Amino acid sequence: MTTKAELTSQFILQTVAPIFNKNGYAATSMSDITKATGLTKGAIYGNFKNKEDLAIAAFKFTIKNMMKRIANHMSSGNSPIEKLFLITDFYRNYYDYSKQLGGCPVLNIGVDANNQNTLLLQNVRQVIERLQDQVATLIEDGIEAGEISTEVNAMQFAKRLDTMIQGAIFMTYTMDDNFYIKDTMDAIDALITNELKA
Repeated sequence: MTTKAELTSQFILQTVAPIFNKNGYAATSMSDITKATGLTKGAIYGNFKNKEDLAIAAFKFTIKNMMKRIANHMSSGNSPIEKLFLITDFYRNYYDYSKQLGGCPVLNIGVDANNQNTLLLQNVRQVIERLQDQVATLIEDGIEAGEISTEVNAMQFAKRLDTMIQGAIFMTYTMDDNFYIKDTMDAIDALITNELKA
């Protein structure tokens, strides 16, 4: 049974996560938060220690939902290679999906926190490392199954894939043009076919 306090925390996070994501940590004021939630400062601080605590919780909330969405999308794949193709398939529609979040949380919060909030930046780095680890594990599973070439350096490929995805997201948002993300996903698919397959 969810308590009233848990429901309030959930409501606050759902409401303020897109605001932090869109405006950044410094540009999001407590009055933005109270105005959006309709709650007093006291009610906010009754659930979160301070603004930084709330920003980190909001980022984690957004990422948890995003990771769940990626995992669900990949669950239809029966092999590591299929699952890798499902990652690019997920990101082909990422522009429309992430707009609802106020933009890409990894990119937005990463760039914003890099200049002004070490604790928030650490959380972004952990997410990037987790995403890269998951891709590397998929590749290692594929090598074990004889589906992916033993010549492939799993972590190196995972980092390259992530770099291409984040770069494509940046260009898509900056230019307001889905071409960049769709074209890059095609390029990653070609890499999977040409460099990974055993």
